[in-house]
Amino acid sequence: MQRFLIAILLCLSLGAAGAQDAAPAQRTAEQFLASLSFQQGRITLPGGIATLDLPPAFRYLAPGDSARLLEQGWGNPPGAGTLGMIVPAGVSPLSEQGWGVVITYEKDGHVKDDDADSIDYDELLTEIKDGIAEGNKERKEQGYPAMTLVGWAEKPHYDKGQHKLYWAKELRTEGAQANGLNYNIRVLGREGVLVLNAVASLSQLDQIRTEMQQVTAFTNFNAGHRYADFNASTDKVAEYGIAALVAGGVAAKLGFFGKLLALLVAFKKLIILGVAALASVLWKFLRREKPAPGLRKVDLSKGPEA
Repeated sequence: MQRFLIAILLCLSLGAAGAQDAAPAQRTAEQFLASLSFQQGRITLPGGIATLDLPPAFRYLAPGDSARLLEQGWGNPPGAGTLGMIVPAGVSPLSEQGWGVVITYEKDGHVKDDDADSIDYDELLTEIKDGIAEGNKERKEQGYPAMTLVGWAEKPHYDKGQHKLYWAKELRTEGAQANGLNYNIRVLGREGVLVLNAVASLSQLDQIRTEMQQVTAFTNFNAGHRYADFNASTDKVAEYGIAALVAGGVAAKLGFFGKLLALLVAFKKLIILGVAALASVLWKFLRREKPAPGLRKVDLSKGPEA
């Protein structure tokens, strides 16, 4: 795949004067970013369930623009339904320093947090690792490289007062030059869970940990959808608890590891948008070939289709 990228870049470069090589790439990236509608300030998420009070350091992309960034800008397969994305304002999402928070919502019922203090996260980590290893055959059959969960980049912890769950995973993909980071936050609500997954490189862990503290502070359910609004006489209770949220919520109901591994397949971040026509050519290629090694992986844990 890397050789394929190099060949395309070489062919394109041979068709233009050397002094003009960088200009089309820059214009194409700028045009793509200009086509995205970045929003600031107070944002009500689709469905009115939650609000983002964005400080100047962050911007929001609605679901349509988020899909374009994930698919056309970062090279992910299509079909990831989201409530949008949060991206830092001072960094281009197409740069190596770029990162984003993918927002989804799991309306599976009110998640009881009774098990929060009794979870053995070391044991849970071992179970997830074993499950991912078992599922790598299926990943390869689907055209994706094997994936390994190296360990917790940040061990799970639950804030009972805010009903927010935090953890980070270090992931290694076969053939990759560097390990990836998925920093996860779950905000528990009346009827479901707001999912915030930050996608970045492992080297950005300290930065992401700090930035995500801000993200969780300005992300809250609206009145009527909050955890405290739960009505035991009318509202559905989820069939899983805190431990299953870390492992992959609905996976606990549908056959834990099979569901989890199916969701770990999809995302890889491609920093290749730029050269004129290259993005569309590569996108068509990636839809039928294996993803390139060494690229950033997004783990939505329990995906939007669940």
